[in-house]
Amino acid sequence: MESDYAAIAVHLLGALAAGAAIGLERSYHARPAGFRTHTLVCLSSSLLMLVTLYQSTWLPGMPAETIRTDPTRMAQGIMTGIGFLGAGVIFKEGLSVRGLTTAASIWMTAAIGVLMGIGFYLPAVLATALTLGILSLFRWIERRMPSQIFVHHHLRFDRDDAVPEAEVRSMLEGHGFRIANISYRVLDDGCSFEYRMVLRGTQTDSLPRLVDELRAWKRVKSFQLSPTGD
Repeated sequence: MESDYAAIAVHLLGALAAGAAIGLERSYHARPAGFRTHTLVCLSSSLLMLVTLYQSTWLPGMPAETIRTDPTRMAQGIMTGIGFLGAGVIFKEGLSVRGLTTAASIWMTAAIGVLMGIGFYLPAVLATALTLGILSLFRWIERRMPSQIFVHHHLRFDRDDAVPEAEVRSMLEGHGFRIANISYRVLDDGCSFEYRMVLRGTQTDSLPRLVDELRAWKRVKSFQLSPTGD
């Protein structure tokens, strides 16, 4: 029995260390689910798998041949429950969706906890190292790789002094943006005309220059620029 207790402690401490390592990375980047959350997720997953692993211990007196265990069912239940926790950290901020990476890291942490719980230490340690590499090294790569940006843009003028679409397109192209789609709107007061469009570009530093030009453009009544992102 004492050897079982020592093995259980190793399972749980390994899960605690793996979850804490991933959680520290999330806390460092000020994510909604960080150090304590990831540690608890990994530890609880490991603990629940131990319930299955040591089923004969908490069913004393039962003949060994009458105990039928299916550890995969417990793992399935854990991953289903983690889906609700992951959904809780995903939220919409304006036109952007935040928290997807944190939700994925919680899911991975639960999987590592399952591996720790059944004693697959090598794949668990390797998965922890790979997860930390993805969250840190891939962030550095992602920031340096070329990618398109999309911006939701509302541009409002007086109804009788609306700038032609061709002039608006020329101004936006001068800042490196192209219009992916555009719609037109006369507001309820009947005094304002508005372009609503989605801009596509590749130069993130051009957005502040576009803002400065729109602020200085006297004919513009109001404008809105909302970059999208994960």
